[in-house]
Amino acid sequence: MDQSLTTIAPRVRRTRAEQKRETRDALTVAALMVFARDGYHGASLEGIASEAGFSKGAVYSNFGGKAELFLAAMDHNLQTLRGEDWDPFAAPDPGGTAASGPGVASAEEAAMLVRGFGLAMLEFIATAAREEALGEQLRARVQVMIDAYGRIAAESRPAGESLPVDDVAQLMAALDQGVSVLALSGVASVDAALLRTGLRRLVDPAHAAAEPTPTRSGRGSGLPDVERVQRLAGDTNA
Repeated sequence: MDQSLTTIAPRVRRTRAEQKRETRDALTVAALMVFARDGYHGASLEGIASEAGFSKGAVYSNFGGKAELFLAAMDHNLQTLRGEDWDPFAAPDPGGTAASGPGVASAEEAAMLVRGFGLAMLEFIATAAREEALGEQLRARVQVMIDAYGRIAAESRPAGESLPVDDVAQLMAALDQGVSVLALSGVASVDAALLRTGLRRLVDPAHAAAEPTPTRSGRGSGLPDVERVQRLAGDTNA
């Protein structure tokens, strides 16, 4: 008998640490979806576990509670949407190459996910503001966003700028988050092109003022990039 026909490739067994990481990642992404759908206070650990296909015990084996799970979801967002390749000045692809295909969320579904998690974030901020330890953990995540803007401000800093990079970064983050709050409240919706112009003027006012005024499209919310959220949701479905 041909020896090659009876040879079976050895199974690659995952370590306990790898299994734990996979479970934790699955629970984190499921939490994103549930928090976006039900809100921070409305979400339950049972619902999150069910969404991920695990028992409630799996949640407690990986997280200390709902607040810790929400912070993990925030970390996931910061890593996915504000990674090293993140560019707040990048305009959408004019060719319209939005994420599409089986298992990929539609633009409307992605926008609902972004809005839902943003509203849950407001609930979480109100809760964390009343708890010192939780508030400290929240501030650490906000600092990650400010540091990301700090890298952009340092790279684009014009000659003769006297305002410290840290101050510029805080102003950019404040504009970013302020636009999101306006959009979530329904009071106003800042076009993505206008948001990019505002950020540029904070980094390099003279150069940005010489650029053409952006055309308002009447679309967009100033919330995180819907196309990237579509891909995140598509990866989750897969």
